[in-house]
This record gives sequence, structure tokens and C-alpha cells, in this order.
Amino acid sequence: MTLRRTLLLAVSYVLLLAVVAFGVPLAVSLRDRVDAEVRGQARSQADLLAASASELLSPSDRSALGRLVDSSAESVRGRVIVVNASGKVLSDSAGPGEVGSDFSTRPEIEAATNGSTYQEQRYSQTLSTDILATAVPVLERGLPVGAVRVTQSVDAVNGAVHRSIAGIAVLGACVLALGLIAGALIAQRIAKPIGRLADAANDVAAGDLDVRAPVEGTVEQRKLARSFNEMTARVGRMLQGQRDFVADSSHQLRTPLTGLRLQVEEIRHEATGAEARMAADAALREVDRLTAMVNELLVLSRAGEHELPAEDVDLTETADRLVSRWRRAAGERRISLRRSSDGRGRTVGCAPADLDRALDALAENAILYSPQGGEVEIHDDAESIAILDRGPGFEEGEREAVLERFYRGSAGRRGPQGTGLGLPIAAELAGQWGGVLTLQDRRGGGAQARISFPEASARGKRDR
Repeated sequence: MTLRRTLLLAVSYVLLLAVVAFGVPLAVSLRDRVDAEVRGQARSQADLLAASASELLSPSDRSALGRLVDSSAESVRGRVIVVNASGKVLSDSAGPGEVGSDFSTRPEIEAATNGSTYQEQRYSQTLSTDILATAVPVLERGLPVGAVRVTQSVDAVNGAVHRSIAGIAVLGACVLALGLIAGALIAQRIAKPIGRLADAANDVAAGDLDVRAPVEGTVEQRKLARSFNEMTARVGRMLQGQRDFVADSSHQLRTPLTGLRLQVEEIRHEATGAEARMAADAALREVDRLTAMVNELLVLSRAGEHELPAEDVDLTETADRLVSRWRRAAGERRISLRRSSDGRGRTVGCAPADLDRALDALAENAILYSPQGGEVEIHDDAESIAILDRGPGFEEGEREAVLERFYRGSAGRRGPQGTGLGLPIAAELAGQWGGVLTLQDRRGGGAQARISFPEASARGKRDR
């Protein structure tokens, strides 16, 4: 998961918790408050009407009682009735249809005519809905002479509460959306400099020591970018100094080595005894070995610089060229070169000269260490070229050690002289183009050296 997505998820989680923590209690409080206000208003209106109706229960005051009931009903937005002590309806805000009806069996009327106050939410069979019924007694000299009942539909109240809660939810969603937008901007501002720094680090890892990370972002990020740039510049100077030293030393050594060879050849030419000529020949071999070592050091000093442009190189054709280059040298040592392929040749991106140079080092080793009359096989498949010989192979623990510079394995110490740089050069040249050099013992005796390009199969599929 990316840093930007992680930060955005963290901000979303915190915002969601905040919205829930504030929104849910607010909605519950609003619901309870509205319910309490409705109940309180109904109770107050019923008490007020009961206090006024105690003097209006006589038949001569029915018209005044009716006006008072209608006014109260309009105030509470519900239905208001007044009954006498026996539960018969004296006045009804819904009209004269129920006047004279017996409501004494209604629980709220029964409680109020007995002197108790009643307020409950219940289901009305007549209206087929939930109602809030409030009933209070009409007292005269402390005794109940009637009752006032106020009924209100709770649907309207619930609707108002639901609309308020929906409003709170919309407000919370808006806050969450705005917070997410702000969080996305902040996450981008934090993650973008780190992403560019990571890109610069990848370029450095790929060998481009001239790349620099942009100095941007927070104080800590700018400090990190400056430290990274200083480190990269220092490493670049150190590596360049190392390459320059090796290259300059190699170039400077070529001239005296050439002069030394000429003098040894002159000594050999003037030597009269066989012993002196043998000594001169040995000296020439050492001069040649030292010259080869200087040349290989020069190659190593340039390894990783990508001096040559990358091209699409076909592995099958490269293996064919390798056989052609080394057929004569193998024939001189009576070594037969056998070519094999699985027919699934792919292309890789690299400099052909670098790949040829790496394969030449492997082929030279295979021919030198193979017994006379033996066979060296060159095989290619979808993502690699392998060179197999029937030489002495590797002793325990040598497969990794022979890739170190100047290290010569047990076979090298017993066999032909070399510089100990051939395999490291092959590994360096292949590695700078994404290749991997692996060494292993060959079944039945001998060694196998393979240069693999793990991305070759995927690249080949794209190119087809």
C-alpha cells in the first residue's frame, strides 16, 4: 500500500470516528428533546384547558367550552375533548359527531376521571396509527368533575425528527467529504516528495549517480533530500576517482609492459642456450598475463557505465556468434563445440558488445579447463545462454568465491594460468543490463556457467 493511500485511510478513519462520535449523540439528543417538548406542550395545554373548563361544564356554557377546545386543538395540532365525570363527551374539537359518546372505557379517560394524570403513546384502533394521549382531570374543590384529553399523531413528530436526523447525516457526509479532500491534498503533499526521492534512489541503484532528488516538501523532507543528494554526490566522486585511478594506472602500465615485452623478445632472440630461451619464454608468458590483467582491469573500471547504447539482442543469434568466434580456438585444443537450443529464442535489451565480452570470458574458461578431446556445449533457451564443459568443476564453496576479483579456484591453481578477472568481468557486464551469472556443477562432471535475463520471456512476448 502506498504512503498516500495509507495517509488517506488514516484521515478517513479519524474523520469517520469524529462524525459518528458527534453525530449519533446529537441525533439521539435531538430526538429526545423533540419528544420531551411535544409531551410537555401537550401536558401544559391540557392543564391550562382543565383549569379553564372547570367553570364551563354546565350546558349553558357549552359554546364557550367549544371555542376554548378548538383554540387548544389548534395550539397543539391535535384533537382535544372534554368529558364529564361519567366519561361522556361534552365538547370535541373534531366536531359534534362524538358529543354525548361514552369514553369512560378509554384508559386515559378512566385514569383522568379518577383524578390521575395520564400520558402514554399507544396505537389507536380508530385512526390505525400511533398517537400520544394526554389526559388530566378537571377539578372542582379538589374533586374530579371531568377530564380533558389531548391526542396527537406521532407520525408528524417522527417525520420532523427523521428530517432533522437526515439533515445531521447530510452535514456529517459533507464534513467527511471536505475532510477527505483536504486529507487527499495533504497526503499528496507529503507523499509526492517521498515518491520523487524514491525514484531518484531507484535511478542511483540502476547506476545513474548524476541524478539528484528535488529538495521540496516539509523541513524534514527537504533535509532528507539534501542528505541524499550529498551522499549520492560523494559516492559518485569516490567511484569516479576509483575508475579514473584504475583506468589511468592501466593506461600508464601499457607502455612499460610493451617495452618490457620488446626487451624480453630481444633477449630470447639473442639467447644461445635452451635454458635461457625457456626462461625468456616464461618471462614472455608472465608479461602477456600481466598485459591481459591490465586490459581486464580497464574493462572492470568501465563496467556499469553503460557506455554503449542498448539494443534488442536475440539470444539464439548471440549463441551462434559465440560458437563461430571460438570454433577455431577450440579446434586447436581438440575440443568439439556442440550447439543446442530449445527453439524459444527471445530478445533482451543490452549492448551486444558487452554481452559478447561476458560470454567470451565464459567460453574461454570452458575451453581452457576442458580436457583435450572433450566437448563444450553452448545452449540457449527462452531467457538465458549456458556454456557447459567437462572440466574439473568446482570444489565446495568455490562457486561464489570465483566471482570475486583475482580469486582463482583449485582448478585454476592447478590448470592454466589466468588473471582471476574473467568471471568477475562477465558478472559485471551482464549485471549492468539486468543479467545474472550463475555457476553450478554439471551432472556427470564438469561445470555450467549461465547468463540469465529474468525479464527476457516477458519482453519476448511483448515483441512478438
